[in-house]
Amino acid sequence: MSHQLDIAVHSVATDRLTLCVRELHGREAGWPVVFLHDQLTSSPMFFPAMRALPDQYRPIAVDLRGFGGTDTGPVDAAAGLADFAADVRGALDALALPQVHLVGWSMGAGVVLQMIIDDAARVRSATLLNPISPYGFGGTMGADGRLLSPDGAGSGGGIANAQFVAALGGEDVPDDAPTSPRTILRTLYVAPGWDGEHEEAYVASMMSTAVGPDNYPGDWVESRTWPGVGPGQRGVLNALAPTHLDLSPFADVDPQPPVLWIRGELDQIVSDNSMLDLAQLGSLGVLPGYPGLDVAPPQPMLAQTRSLLSAYAAAGGWYSEVVMPGVGHSPHIEATEAFAKTLADHLDASVPS
Repeated sequence: MSHQLDIAVHSVATDRLTLCVRELHGREAGWPVVFLHDQLTSSPMFFPAMRALPDQYRPIAVDLRGFGGTDTGPVDAAAGLADFAADVRGALDALALPQVHLVGWSMGAGVVLQMIIDDAARVRSATLLNPISPYGFGGTMGADGRLLSPDGAGSGGGIANAQFVAALGGEDVPDDAPTSPRTILRTLYVAPGWDGEHEEAYVASMMSTAVGPDNYPGDWVESRTWPGVGPGQRGVLNALAPTHLDLSPFADVDPQPPVLWIRGELDQIVSDNSMLDLAQLGSLGVLPGYPGLDVAPPQPMLAQTRSLLSAYAAAGGWYSEVVMPGVGHSPHIEATEAFAKTLADHLDASVPS
């Protein structure tokens, strides 16, 4: 079957912007399961997993602002992920969906947590797929997300690879170049051994990213602290900077939807030794001037997520952590059937009898 033949595409207008929403033809009934993608991707990355869900569920994928078919509105980084969360809530209102299951991948998982912080009663269950740390990406240490530097050095728009950004913006880059979207997909998003099914659609999904200071990667400022760059106030990577993003209030939400944390064992993007964390690259000798592990240790992303979810459980919530072996940053792509089965079991347990 074609990767998109059975997909219905809707433009959903809200008072904020118009969002692109995609779902399966003939699956308009049942409990809605809303999928929110990672940065640098869009909803087609979820199509195989959406098809693999049991018929009693209505899978819906939403393109976030600046990605896929949704409007390219500017991202107010000072609000963290609140812009994205408010956009999705507006789409759910327009679709008349008062309560949903949420599935968020990496940055999308951060949007899920922000939505629960803002309106927990709306969420029947949450699934966090290789979630970004609740304290953002880069520039922190310890399970509690302490800043390495007050200005958030090592995070924000300046940490993006300029050649990769240029490729996303349409600059002609050979497919086999280290910074091409195809190479990034093959080397960072999936683990070795992926069969490459739907690769063209996934590369096209990556290329739908809006590039610029208001979107990806955002603006940045110079820092006197290694590695010399700090977050600005606009765009995607700045929304993920620890000076702007703090999802720790999730631990105290009420009500407390059940949470499933799924992660790939071989994830190189979100881990305690992320290959996109400048502190990790410095410790490996890839970046010059590294001040040492005592000054700039790699961000313990998994430990930070586990700490937040443990606090959630201590406050009366429930979560489960599932590690998928041999899988990288994209379990829903690399091990679709196993992912869908794990997700469906979680959804089944969360639906009222």
